[in-house]
This record gives sequence, C-alpha cells and structure tokens, in this order.
Amino acid sequence: MKLTEMTVTGFVDTMASDAPAPGGGSAAALAGSVGAGLTAMVACLTQGRKKYAELAEFAAQVEKKGQELKARLLDVMDRDTEAFNLVSAAFAMPKDTEEQKAARSAAIQEGLKACTKTPMECMELCDEALTLTTAFLEAGFNLSSASDLGVAFLSLKSGIQGAWLNVLINIGSIKDEAFVNAYREKGEALLHHALPLADKGYEKILAIVTE
Repeated sequence: MKLTEMTVTGFVDTMASDAPAPGGGSAAALAGSVGAGLTAMVACLTQGRKKYAELAEFAAQVEKKGQELKARLLDVMDRDTEAFNLVSAAFAMPKDTEEQKAARSAAIQEGLKACTKTPMECMELCDEALTLTTAFLEAGFNLSSASDLGVAFLSLKSGIQGAWLNVLINIGSIKDEAFVNAYREKGEALLHHALPLADKGYEKILAIVTE
C-alpha cells in the first residue's frame, strides 16, 4: 500500500514502529506537502471575500500552484520509501563470490543515489513553495488565516531541512565524488535561498498575530 493511501493513524503508527520505512525522508516530504497545502488553503480563503477582492486573481494562482506542489510532494513521500526499499534489497544481495560482491556493491551505490535524488527533489519543491508563500504574504491575504500561513512557513522549513539531512546521510556513503559534490552544492544553495524566506515569513506572521 502506498503511504498516500494510508490513514493518518496508520501512517503514524507504522512510522512509530520498528519498520525502517517510512522514515525521516518521507516525513520531510509530508511536512512540505502540509506547508504547500496550507498555503493553498489560505489562498482559497482569500478568494470570494469582498474585503480582499483585489487579491482574488493572484490568490487563485497561488491556490492552483499550492495544490500542485502539495501533490508533487506527496508523490516524493511515496518514492522516498520506495528508494529506501531498493537499497535494502541491494544489501540483501548475495556476496559469496567476487562477481556477486561487485554486483551488490554497484546496486548499493545506485540505490544510495536514488535515495539522494528524492530528498533533493523534496528540497527543490519546498524551496519553490516557500517562494510562492512569500510572494503571497507580500501581496496580501486573508488576515484571519495568518496563523495558518505561519504554520505553512514552519512546515516548509521543516521539510527542506529534513530533506537535507537525508541528502547528507546518503552522500556520505556514495563513492562518486562528482555526484556528491554536485548534490552538496545544490543543497547548500537551496538552503541559502529558502531558509531566510522561511524565517522572515514566520517573523512577519508573528508580528501580525501579536498586533
């Protein structure tokens, strides 16, 4: 069963068990999806309100994009666990002969790369969602939903940082130096752009709700 097809209770209970997956990578993608979903929610609640009539068109665009990012992050959540299962299968391969050892080692390396690609995709999507949420905050939104938008910023920050941890733990075992360097540089660039957006967005929301 796909993670996206599980009940909330079933998902959390499985995560809280001794099952190795779903783990932190899928949790990070879920956090990102929640953040994108909350942005879409606030955009939806901004439309159809006379007070925010001038924001309706942009809010509709934000809602559409937020829904898209939410769905893509949920897809990453499933694929992250699938990638982990590939690595687990590779470690279970026979290693009695030199040929078997070589095949096993190659499969493990490919599996680790797959396990690096999914959290990097999660980082990219969370960065895109944070850019969207920031633009929405700056353009204006239904202030009654300020706390919801604040949680969107926090969830997306958790998603991108959690995904980064998963990138790091995997590249630490990858022998392809060009791959490792490329993913490290890309991840650091994404964090450099995204984390200030998340922190500034949260601070602006905090100022709104404490006025």
